[in-house]
Amino acid sequence: MGEKSSNNCGAEEVVENKQVIFRDYVTGYPKESDMYIKTSNINNLKLPRGSNGVLLKNLYLSCDPTMQFRMRKIPHSPSHQSESYVPGSVINGFGVGEVLDSGNPKLKAGDLVWGTTTWEEYSLIQNPESLFKIEHTDDDDVPLSYYTGILGMPGITAYAGLYEVNDPPKKGECVFISAASGAVGQLVGQFAKSMDCYVVGSAGTQEKVDLLKNKLGFDDAFNYKEEPDLDAALKRYFPDGIDLYFEQVGGKMLDAVLMNMKVHGRITVCGMISQYNLSQPQPLNNLMQILFKRLTIKGFTHRDYHHLYPKFLATILPYIRQNKIEYVEDIVVGLENGPKALVGLFSGLNFGKQLVRVSH
Repeated sequence: MGEKSSNNCGAEEVVENKQVIFRDYVTGYPKESDMYIKTSNINNLKLPRGSNGVLLKNLYLSCDPTMQFRMRKIPHSPSHQSESYVPGSVINGFGVGEVLDSGNPKLKAGDLVWGTTTWEEYSLIQNPESLFKIEHTDDDDVPLSYYTGILGMPGITAYAGLYEVNDPPKKGECVFISAASGAVGQLVGQFAKSMDCYVVGSAGTQEKVDLLKNKLGFDDAFNYKEEPDLDAALKRYFPDGIDLYFEQVGGKMLDAVLMNMKVHGRITVCGMISQYNLSQPQPLNNLMQILFKRLTIKGFTHRDYHHLYPKFLATILPYIRQNKIEYVEDIVVGLENGPKALVGLFSGLNFGKQLVRVSH
C-alpha cells in the first residue's frame, strides 16, 4: 500500500502509487523484464473536479493468458477487441478494488467492484461502465479474490462455454478439457460433473493431475507431457470417443482430439495457449475429421455473455456457499511480484487461478 505524507496543516496529502509499467512491444513469450516497477505520486486521493470517473484502491489483480496479446503491436482495427499496451504506460487487466471517490451516479465511495483496472495501487478509471458492483458485506463468506476468477471473467467464460456456446452436455456424455487445472478448466470440469458427465482433464504436472482427480472431482486426468502419443492416450481414456471437448490448448492436442471425437461431437474453443507465442502456428493434419464426423466447432469470448452475469451469479453463489464447488487460487503478494506471476502463466508455473494481492 502506498505511503502517505503531508507537510503543514492545509497542505495536500501526497500518496505514493506503485505501478507496473510496460517497457516495449514483445515478440514470442513475454519476459519479466518486459515490465518494470515505478512509483508516482497522487494528491489527496480525490478525483479531478468535474470527473465522471472512479478512483479505485486496487485489492486484487488477475493474471490472464490473453494479456500477452496486448504486449504485441496490434494494428488498429475494428475487429480487434482490445488495443496494445502503450510502451511506458501502466498495463491493465481485470481486478477487484474499493471505490475511494466517484463521479459516477451508480457507484459511491466504499463500494467494492470488479472489472477492468490498471496495474497500480490506485487507479483512475475514466470509463466505469466496465466495472461491476460487488454486493459484498463484512459477514459475506465469499472471498473478494473470487471476483478475479470464479465470480469474474473466468467464471463467466466457463459458464457460457459449457451451457451457452454449444449444446450443453447431457447426463452420461464424455467430456474432455485441456488445461483443466487452470482458472477456467477447473470450473468447466466441475460444472460437467454436476450434470453427471464422465469428465477427463489434461494438465502439465503430476501435482495438477492429482488436484483434478482428488480435489476437483474429475473422473480421470493425465499429464500430457508424459504421453508420447496423445492419440493413444485419448483412446485409453475415451475408448468410445468424446462427445464434448473444451479446447484451451490447440496444436497437437487438438489434432489428436479430432481423431477421437464421436460423430456429431461438439468442440467449444476457449483458447489455444500452445499457439500464442509461435511465429508460425502448428499445422493440423486431421481436419477432414470435421467432415467425416460432422463435428460442430464454435469459438467464443466471455465478452459476448456479460449480459448473463446476474443469471450466472444466481447459479454459482449458492454452490460456493454450500461448498458444492472448489476453486483453487495461486496468490502472490505485492504488486512488485506481479510481472513474475504473469509471465509464469506461459510456462505453467501457476497452480490454479493466478492473481496478485495488492492490498487488504
